[in-house]
Order: sequence, then C-alpha cells, then structure tokens
Amino acid sequence: MAQRQGGTALTRTELDSWRVFVETTDELRATLAGRLQADSGISSGDYRVLLELSEAPDRRMRSSHLADAIGWERSRLSHHLGRMEKRGLIRREAAAGDNRGAQAVLTDEGRDALRRSSVPHFHAIRELFLDALTPAQLAAARDVAETLRGHLDALKADGSQGPA
Repeated sequence: MAQRQGGTALTRTELDSWRVFVETTDELRATLAGRLQADSGISSGDYRVLLELSEAPDRRMRSSHLADAIGWERSRLSHHLGRMEKRGLIRREAAAGDNRGAQAVLTDEGRDALRRSSVPHFHAIRELFLDALTPAQLAAARDVAETLRGHLDALKADGSQGPA
C-alpha cells in the first residue's frame, strides 16, 4: 500500500489528479448509463441486477447477497427489485427453508432483456473506453483499479472504513 508522507493537505498535482479521475469516471459512467437506457430501455441498475442473477446458480440469489454483490443498501435494492418485478424482469420468491429471506429470480424476460442490451452496451464500452486507450494504458488502468480495490478491501477488513 502506498503511503503519502506528511500531513493531510493535498498538493496541487494530487488534487488535480484526483479531480480528473473522479470527473472523468463520473462522466464515463453517466454516458454509458444514458446509452444503455436509450439503446435498450433498461437502467444501469437493472443491468447490474440482471447480470448478477444471470451468473448466479439457477439464476437466483438471496436479496441480501445480491445487495452485497452490487454494493447497494438492502432497502434500495428492495425498491428497485419491486420495479423490475412489475416489468417482468425478475420475480421474488421466499428463500427455501427460510421464511425470513427472499430470493430474486431472473425471469426469461429478464434474461432476454440482458441479452438484447449487452450487444449495444459492449459497443458503447468499446467506443467510450477501450478505443480511447492503448493496450499499455488499458493494462495500467486495470493495475490502478486492482490496486485501489485491494486497498479498499484491506481498509474494510481492518474496519477502518465506514459502511459501503
């Protein structure tokens, strides 16, 4: 883990680096989300839920595990699943052997929506992210992201970071 020496004040270079990183990733995510909605009629939240369920055994997952997997609060996920259920993308069922828990289940309609949305979404990822970077820059971006993920995971494990 890299440690900055000295106080908490940021240098101009550090602040500029942070701001360009945050502002660019925010713009990239917003642009991708807008394209996803325009191209397929599903939100980026819908896509995350559908993708997670599509990769789960039997296309089902306890709601609490799904919330953890996508980094959402359980109440936010519950409301979102309700909207997705009304559109037929998922259904909710009682967890087998546990009346307190619920499972989100990917429906055939949800699987089809995920498939339809993935091709234009992948095209947008290529256009907006991959095509902008050289292979060396892409490898460096992955290295930076993995380093940050490891740092955040370590902070969570140590209990020195608040709730996600």
